[in-house]
Amino acid sequence: RVELEEAAGSPDLEFAYNPPRPFVPEGAADRRERCLEIFDIQCAGLAKRIEHTHAKTMVIGISGGLDSTLALLVAAECCKLLGRPASDIAAFTMPGFGTTGRTYNNAVKLCRLLGVTLREVDIRPACLRHFEDIGHDPAVLDTAYENVQARERTQILMDVANKSGGMVVGTGDLSEIALGWSTYNGDHMSMYAVNCSIPKTLIRFLIETTAERAEPELAAVLRDVIDTPVSPELLPAAEDGTINQKTEDLIGPYELHDFFLYHFIKYGAEPEKIRFLAEAAFEGSYPAELIDRTLATFLRRFFQQQFKRNCIPDGPKVGTISLSPRGDWRMPADASFAAWR
Repeated sequence: RVELEEAAGSPDLEFAYNPPRPFVPEGAADRRERCLEIFDIQCAGLAKRIEHTHAKTMVIGISGGLDSTLALLVAAECCKLLGRPASDIAAFTMPGFGTTGRTYNNAVKLCRLLGVTLREVDIRPACLRHFEDIGHDPAVLDTAYENVQARERTQILMDVANKSGGMVVGTGDLSEIALGWSTYNGDHMSMYAVNCSIPKTLIRFLIETTAERAEPELAAVLRDVIDTPVSPELLPAAEDGTINQKTEDLIGPYELHDFFLYHFIKYGAEPEKIRFLAEAAFEGSYPAELIDRTLATFLRRFFQQQFKRNCIPDGPKVGTISLSPRGDWRMPADASFAAWR
């Protein structure tokens, strides 16, 4: 790091530009072209899997958030590729203890505008019964309280898929896979994960690219989804009905996590180098203390959560970085990050 800092003071040395969003092309035209290509790859991958398994339906849990919105858009386009009606998509909105009106309404509007089959299942009664079964006090808002909801939703989707001869389309993205930000055997699991190679910073642009080509009413819903804070909505909402549990308040900005992921996986950069590059790329945007704290979170979670990546569903690879345990990223589930840190 000292050598880099000394070199930076040399008037004869020029550094290559270090983009803060390495997964996202900066030019509007290049970004649009890349997003269209990625979307096509996602759609083609899902279509092939549907044909191969002879699935009659695509079952998706719709939250009104970024990931499930992109997965639903992919599924809708997949139906067009296969010459099937959008009604073959069984979209489930499953209100829980933290569901807000904004995300619920966007989920319902999105399904109506795309013409998919929408069903609503209130998971709260089943979760309360499950709390009773396992002896959990519902007033204790801990990990069990949150994960019961995620697993209840996954159980519903899996069983409906079995009942209808369908396939559960997963919604989790690359950033969540890297951080293990999912409930094991909950939203961690599906039958085909269409977003598994898409980082969170890119998903907003993929949805915006669709919004640019959509009818005004659908475009308005998509842009409100883009503007909604990222949240699993597993804890009760704030008193004014807005989202109380904001992911980036808990683990740090996804812009930083995706930056770390890119340089860590693509170049094998060590923490000191990643920190140095991040401080340069995000100068004026994030203070050094936040960068350092978020990097520590990234490294800790990346190493500790490998056990989740060891058993993730199939999904399309759309870029050079993938965390699939079958061909791209293999590491012991009990590897320690201490020496690396």
